[in-house]
Amino acid sequence: MKDEQGILFILSGPSGVGKGTVRKQLFEEDSELQYSISVTTRNPREGEQDGVDYFFKSRDQFEDMIEQNELIEYAEYVGNYYGTPKKYVEDTLKAGKDVFLEIEVQGALKVRDTFPHGVFIFLFPPSLDELKNRIINRGTESEELIRNRLLEAKKEIEMMDAYDYVVVNDEIDNAVRRIQSIVVSEHCKRERVYQQYKKALGSELL
Repeated sequence: MKDEQGILFILSGPSGVGKGTVRKQLFEEDSELQYSISVTTRNPREGEQDGVDYFFKSRDQFEDMIEQNELIEYAEYVGNYYGTPKKYVEDTLKAGKDVFLEIEVQGALKVRDTFPHGVFIFLFPPSLDELKNRIINRGTESEELIRNRLLEAKKEIEMMDAYDYVVVNDEIDNAVRRIQSIVVSEHCKRERVYQQYKKALGSELL
């Protein structure tokens, strides 16, 4: 029996933890999930495409979207804006499809205010040393920016208790399997199944 309302899944965690890599592999293996592309003012990294990885906007364009109330959430992180377009998420959930957001921790906490029934997944590094190595190995950021990201990461890890699940990204395949298990378990929750059957059978029978 198909869900009438899709589930919103939110994946976030500290910078450098591998959110984008895990999300890409997850979507290569699961065609049912719908990815909500975030908007950002940061410059594209090597290999990133506009409209695929992010919608890349100027600061003025982003601030126009804020004024027009076109974003579910937005946050400024290490000098750049990040946000989630509202219409796509709402329309996709109403169509009964699951939506998957990959966003920064600040943004995820704001989404919880708007979508409290969303499923919040925190992607956690095997260790802070490993997180530092991943950021350095990007080769795209200055020493000062690396230091700022690590300081911010420590603050973000302290916000873990706002999430429903924690997935350790020790190996990409393992992390993807764990997230897939979370998706299946959420669809099997009693309250979701009960509502479907109640409508199907008629409330007078229950």
